[in-house]
Amino acid sequence: MKQVLVYADSLTWGIVPGTRERFPFEERWPGVMENAINGGRPKIRVVENCLNGRRTVWDDPFKPGRNGLHGLAQCIEINSPLALVILMLGSNDFQFCHPHNNAWAASQGIATLVKEIRRAPIEPGMPVPPILVVCPPPAQIPKGLVAEKFAGAQSRSVGLAGAYRAVCSELACSFFDAGSASTTSAVDGVHLDRDQHQSLGLALAQVVEKMI
Repeated sequence: MKQVLVYADSLTWGIVPGTRERFPFEERWPGVMENAINGGRPKIRVVENCLNGRRTVWDDPFKPGRNGLHGLAQCIEINSPLALVILMLGSNDFQFCHPHNNAWAASQGIATLVKEIRRAPIEPGMPVPPILVVCPPPAQIPKGLVAEKFAGAQSRSVGLAGAYRAVCSELACSFFDAGSASTTSAVDGVHLDRDQHQSLGLALAQVVEKMI
């Protein structure tokens, strides 16, 4: 059985929009993807490492440990050998405390994470895993519980998919635009509704199955 690491934030952790609740594994996109690929036969095992509020390379002023660079190499080492690493980060790079971040800045954060994965201290003979960068779907106007935290995110994140695609081309890693298969929730403008987890998981299953 091949092991796939998903390194992500609350969109993947599965926050139910407008609440602090969590969708169960089989309804989150990693679970949908795993079940679609396995089809009743064990082919892959998805390891979720998803932290609410995780940025690419920036710190949260209120909560420690949200810088995605910190501990990433050790996470790769812990879970090796890996058939694939899926990175889906960037939404939190546009929180209120990062007012100067734009699509380019988030893409440079992703590039830093890709490089960190490739130099992780895995055991001799274990393969450096391929990387699939998934760009989060475009933010809508933030509402409800996340309105103040993500104020202006819908404007500052414009062009994110294009910036990620360019970085992935430069670094020779795979890219998928989640916005081509899912949309953020009308409830809070940031996270994914249950049906969008389903759509994204099924779309990624087709991509990942070919990669591994």
